[in-house]
Amino acid sequence: MKSKKVTMIGKMKPENKQNITIIGDGGWGTALAILLDNKGYEVTVWGAFPEYIENIKHTRINSKFLPNVSLSESIIFTSDLTDALHSPHIVVLASPSQYMASVLEKIKPLVNIDTTIFVNVSKGLDTNTHETVGDTVKRILGAVHYATLSGPCIAGEVAHNIPTAVTVAALDPATALTIQNIFSTPTFRVYTSTDVKGVELGGSLKNIIAIACGISDGLEYGVNTKSALLTRGLAEIVTLGTALGAVRETFYGLSGVGDLVTTCMSPRSRNRWFGEEIGSGRNVEDVLKETEMVVEGVATARAAADLAVTLGIEVPIISGVFAVVAHNKKPQELVPEIMRRPLRSE
Repeated sequence: MKSKKVTMIGKMKPENKQNITIIGDGGWGTALAILLDNKGYEVTVWGAFPEYIENIKHTRINSKFLPNVSLSESIIFTSDLTDALHSPHIVVLASPSQYMASVLEKIKPLVNIDTTIFVNVSKGLDTNTHETVGDTVKRILGAVHYATLSGPCIAGEVAHNIPTAVTVAALDPATALTIQNIFSTPTFRVYTSTDVKGVELGGSLKNIIAIACGISDGLEYGVNTKSALLTRGLAEIVTLGTALGAVRETFYGLSGVGDLVTTCMSPRSRNRWFGEEIGSGRNVEDVLKETEMVVEGVATARAAADLAVTLGIEVPIISGVFAVVAHNKKPQELVPEIMRRPLRSE
């Protein structure tokens, strides 16, 4: 298929032009680079693999993660972290959550912590520490200017200017307003929140439920099954999330149920796709080797299941997915076991 160049009708010109560095050359980081470049910001994208970055610079296409979209010559791609961070006002954290700690350690000596705003767009929990990205940032970088942006945002749709709405959360309302204004476009509407924990947990835990819904698809169950898994999965997210300090209402917003529905239903969702492959009988390791993209729900399932045990909370769907992806539980056993649990009120 011929690549399609995505542009808006004339580039917007921000009143105060700022340099924005995106850490991570995956589909989501690249889609946001397109969005911000179209608004007239100076955008640099850093990727860890020099050979692949050179390929993007030459072809102006991110063939692995966002194919069929031509990239503007004004977006700078580099594999040199020092070069990428020479003078950013905003650093967008788009690396997979499992690599975030190591990336932050590399970033720390290269940026002005006091003046830089860090915006997380990654969704997942650290397997070893069980931290959200916000927790990891605080542990490694300290009390920096920090926001997290999340919601129903399939990268390819955002890159093609298909309308959506997301949430940006920051403990400092002024920081949230700043990021809201920078990222908002006529097709990308940004709402603000102060519940950083809730927004990050909603975006992380929904990937586990998406795997469960994909397993249901792979087993050729119907819409009734998927709807039940999605609804009860949301209940588990709320229960675990509030126990971890999030605000209950956040999970019923864009970064909660909005993102959950998108990830569980979209054929482009890699977590749902992964679950479908497993449900159809394929081996977990074989499916993971097949994709260039990180299936965040696999690692997050382990962290979430561990947290639930520690807190004494029952999360049968989350625990069931963890058993499938980590302990070779047969997918066809997952739904029947959940259905046979003791009856209770909703």
